[in-house]
Amino acid sequence: MTEHPGFATRAIHAGQAPDPTTGAVIPPIVASSTFAQDGVGGLRHGYEYSRSGNPTRTALEECLAALEGGTRGFAFASGLAAEDTLIRSIAKPGSHIVLPHDAYGGSFRLFDRAYAPWGLRTDPVDLTDLAAVEAAIQPGETLAVWVETPTNPLMSVADISAIADLAHSLGALAIVDNTFASPYLQQPLELGADVVVHSTTKYCGGHSDVVGGAVVVADPELAEKVQFHQNALGAVAGPFDAWLVLRGLKTLAVRMERHSDNAEAVADFLLGHRAVSDVFYPGLDDHPQHDVAKRQMRRYGGMVSFGVGAGEQAAVDLCGRTEVFTLAESLGGVESLIEHPGRMTHASVAGTALEVPGDLVRLSVGLEDAEDLLADLDQALR
Repeated sequence: MTEHPGFATRAIHAGQAPDPTTGAVIPPIVASSTFAQDGVGGLRHGYEYSRSGNPTRTALEECLAALEGGTRGFAFASGLAAEDTLIRSIAKPGSHIVLPHDAYGGSFRLFDRAYAPWGLRTDPVDLTDLAAVEAAIQPGETLAVWVETPTNPLMSVADISAIADLAHSLGALAIVDNTFASPYLQQPLELGADVVVHSTTKYCGGHSDVVGGAVVVADPELAEKVQFHQNALGAVAGPFDAWLVLRGLKTLAVRMERHSDNAEAVADFLLGHRAVSDVFYPGLDDHPQHDVAKRQMRRYGGMVSFGVGAGEQAAVDLCGRTEVFTLAESLGGVESLIEHPGRMTHASVAGTALEVPGDLVRLSVGLEDAEDLLADLDQALR
């Protein structure tokens, strides 16, 4: 490859040299749980047991690191497994973490229900308010600021560079969940973050056929800690799952362009519809953080949320009337999905500071013809 290959070139080639034995251009699925040794301790290419390392997983981890510009990448069985391994690598009872006030419900559940009894303290904060972020950081106690941008499902955008600078000045890490943007649209490590996490189930995999997660780190010392905990905790990506995500990454660049094209058309359509009260999409000029998104994102992605003017029941009913948009949780696949966050993906935050509006509908805008997507939303809204 060239000295500084572009994103799509890295996605197709990083960690994926042709097989030296057969010449296969696609990395093989190495389904073995264990590996023969040439004498005791004589490991071939460092492999001994697939929890500790597997060639298919290595290919994915090297590709993820190359796409995010990190020192090391690590692949896991799910996005939450990735988050859990990262937190256990860096935190201890009594540690404090600043969370987004509209964080993904599964992440909040992990912090609120699994870590709170363990002694980890958290405070949800509006990350678009830098003064509030600074006030929430407790020097000497705050381990990290946990950033989602854009957030799920309200699509607020945090200034990664500003938060990273602020966190570092007060002795904290900046961790960015880059799932909604994907490595193609946003490069948090380049913007100053220390760690990136992904649910690779979403845009990285891209075809709704795999569950996975990833952590990519900038610092080699932190990478050693994550590697130890990845092996010790064992929630690793299996070889077939790793292969599916690796295959998905090859088309990430072209998919994200089409996702963004379609989402922009959907957002513009919703903005002018009388049944819609609010539209949440960073690509809209009137989005509160549009300028930040324009500065740190290549484009604005495939996620759109909107409020239904007639209220919660109307929003729920709407989700059941679409025909091209499938009523289902998750996001980032080639097919378009619709869901009611309050009763589906974010039901776990009901009654908390992170509760989402009842009239909110979330769309994962897929790769279908835009005209069909608009016609489907129009008939459902009518």
